[in-house]
Amino acid sequence: MLKGKTVVLGVTGSIAAYKIASLASMLKKLHAEITVLMTQNATNFINPITFETLTSQKCIIDTFDRNFDFKVEHVTLAQKADVIMVAPKGSGTSLRRMFLQGRGLNSSYAIFQDATGKAWDRVIALGIGVGSGYLFETTFKREVYSDLTGERGTLMGAIQGIFAAQYEVLRQNGHTPSEAFNETVEELSQSLMPLIAENGMDWMYANCSTTAQRGALDWWKKFRDATMPVFEELYSEVACGNEAQRSIDTNSQPDYRQKLEAELKEMRETEMWQAGAVVRKLRPENN
Repeated sequence: MLKGKTVVLGVTGSIAAYKIASLASMLKKLHAEITVLMTQNATNFINPITFETLTSQKCIIDTFDRNFDFKVEHVTLAQKADVIMVAPKGSGTSLRRMFLQGRGLNSSYAIFQDATGKAWDRVIALGIGVGSGYLFETTFKREVYSDLTGERGTLMGAIQGIFAAQYEVLRQNGHTPSEAFNETVEELSQSLMPLIAENGMDWMYANCSTTAQRGALDWWKKFRDATMPVFEELYSEVACGNEAQRSIDTNSQPDYRQKLEAELKEMRETEMWQAGAVVRKLRPENN
C-alpha cells in the first residue's frame, strides 16, 4: 500500500515515544521507506537500535551527522516529507473518551509543506480519523500562539485563578466550604457550562433567574476590563517565545515529574479542591 512512499517519523522525549516503535513496524509491513529522527531526550525512553532494526535505516539523532550519502541528511529528509498538523481542541483524555463514545472534538489543521501533492488529503483524513467534530484551517504559528494563550488563559490558568479568588472572598465573609465551592465551581461545571455548550452564552443567560441575568450583564464588562491587561501581557509573552522556552526548559529538567506532582498536590490539597472532592462524591449519580 505504501510501497515507494517515504515516511519520516519524528520522536521527542515523551513517555509516548515507545509507541512509535509499533507505528514504525506497521508502516514497514506496508512497504514504506521509513526514516526515524530522534531528539537526544527521546533516547532516554527508547533505544535508537530498536528503530534501526524495525526500519532497516539508520536512526538520525545528530543533525550534523555526515556519515550519509546526502550532504545534509536532515535537510534532504525534510524536503521529502509532508509537514502537516491536526490539533484537537481539548485534552488527550477527553479526545479518547469522546472517540469511544462516537463523538469528537473540533480540530485545527495546518499544512506547512506539501512535498507529495497530497498533504491536504492526508491532513483532512487524519482529522476525520481522530474523530474531529469539524476542522478549521490555521498555521503552525497561529496554532502555537492561540493554544498557549488559551491554556494559560480562560481554559486553565485564568479560570483557576478566578475560582480561587471568588472562593477566598466567600470564605472570608463567613460562607461554608460547601457553599463557597458550589457557588464558585460546581454550579458552573454542572449546570451553566452545559447550557453554554448547547447554545451559547446568551442562551445560558436567558435560562437563568432574572437576578443572575441582571448581575451578569452588569458585571461582565468590568471583569473584561480588569483582566484585559493580564491577557495582553500573556499574549506578548507567548509571541516573543518566552512561554514556549519556559515550558521547554522546565519540562526538560530531570526532576520535572516530581516538581509537577508537588505543584498539583499543593493545588489538590487546598481547601477549595478538598471541598470539591466531597461535593463530587455527593452528586446523585455517585450515590
